[in-house]
Amino acid sequence: MTTMTDTALAEFKMPDVGEGLTEAEILKWFVAPGDTVTDGQVVCEVETAKAAVELPIPFNGVVSELRFPEGTTVDVGQVIIAVDVSGGGAPAAAAQTAAAPVEEPSPAAEAAPADEDEAAPTGRQPVLVGYGVAESSTKRRARKSAQDQADAAGTYYAAAVQAELNGSGTAAASAAPAASAASTAPAEPAAPSAPAGTRPLAKPPVRKLAKDLGVDLTAVVPSGADGIITREDVHAAVAPAPVAAPAPAAPVSAPEPVAAEAAAPAAPVAGARETRIPVKGVRKVIAQAMVGSAFTAPHVTEFVTVDVTRTMKLVDELKRDADKHGFAGLRVNPLLLISKALLVAIRRNPDVNAAWDEANQEIVQKHYVNLGIAAATPRGLVVPNIKDAHAKTLPELAASLGELVSTAKEGKTTPAAMQGGTVTISNVGVFGVDTGTPILNPGESAILAVGTIKLQPWVHKGKVKPRQVTTLALSFDHRLVDGELGSKVLADVAAILEQPKRLITWA
Repeated sequence: MTTMTDTALAEFKMPDVGEGLTEAEILKWFVAPGDTVTDGQVVCEVETAKAAVELPIPFNGVVSELRFPEGTTVDVGQVIIAVDVSGGGAPAAAAQTAAAPVEEPSPAAEAAPADEDEAAPTGRQPVLVGYGVAESSTKRRARKSAQDQADAAGTYYAAAVQAELNGSGTAAASAAPAASAASTAPAEPAAPSAPAGTRPLAKPPVRKLAKDLGVDLTAVVPSGADGIITREDVHAAVAPAPVAAPAPAAPVSAPEPVAAEAAAPAAPVAGARETRIPVKGVRKVIAQAMVGSAFTAPHVTEFVTVDVTRTMKLVDELKRDADKHGFAGLRVNPLLLISKALLVAIRRNPDVNAAWDEANQEIVQKHYVNLGIAAATPRGLVVPNIKDAHAKTLPELAASLGELVSTAKEGKTTPAAMQGGTVTISNVGVFGVDTGTPILNPGESAILAVGTIKLQPWVHKGKVKPRQVTTLALSFDHRLVDGELGSKVLADVAAILEQPKRLITWA
């Protein structure tokens, strides 16, 4: 997404992030006019209707102009930043020159002749930002123009951003040949196989993750194709490290503001009676989705109040003996057992786990459970889900919940993590609320609201005693779930929380 002008200015355009999105809001600039930028450096953070994402620049140079201020919504294809590359060379060449401390050519490459017609040795050759390696041909190709190099690099970075938003590396992989061609443009022959100490192969988002976690990529063992380091590799590298501070008690608790200056409304003017806040980005999509769900799916909500004293005792026991029960380093809270109770109830009543196909007028039965957890973030409500939660053990479920919470708290939840949910839990109890009538997440069949757990007078074994009590509310799509089925699911969840030993006998 770049163009080159006659004045050696390279222009970077707002990339097409796919999925029908046509615009994005600039949340924050990380550079200013006059700053020096290098290939792969993150220059700004933008927010689409799907998520917030950081954009890397695909060339070296000096920032000449920022075309739009923070808070501006920009259409895809508009130029957002101009960079003077007269001193840094074209994008592909800059990756080999200005970034020399990271990827330094071998002495053999420096001493090789620069004649384009002379054959170059076959071998592995570095490409942009570590997206794999490519075989060089036995005969050098013609030197590409600066315009061709800029277009190739821009296409490559736009595809990388799209791949990150889509939760896969497909788009980046499809663009890799263009980037590889750009990187082979300089006349110097390619170096032989990469020497020890060469920059590890990893995508920009993975490098950012490693930087945030303090992981040295040179010490990470790659598991991806062609030796590419994946997110899982980075997380695995920090797994043995001491566990960070515990996450909040439940994922719906408001996290610490991330980029709060971009998300928060402007301070009201003294004496003003009204403040208008533009609805855009994630908040706009939330509004549209909730309206669509509320007026498309016929909602039914049922309630049950249950004594969860035994469940709370089990939570305390698992916390005290975390090592013995396999929860070392994991957060154990009531939400964990509530999630497991819902999964067991779905296993006993599988018809509740379905979706309505309006186009084909079909009910789609799902034989897997992607468990959504509603979480409040500075940019609004998000509902990431735990993939294949039905197949996880209790410790595995605890680990997935902890990762989901920390990711949402940092505002780093990806669109892929929010897609494909089947049922959802909304823990409104952390706000001191007894219960509610939750609206279904679009495309899902049911949502369970969990109220606050507090001491109440309760008849237990014929006597009134103070017991830990909560109220559960289950909303479901009446096209898919009739009253009997919905009641069975809610009653099973309540029964498990009242007698948690049923987690064993019913599972």
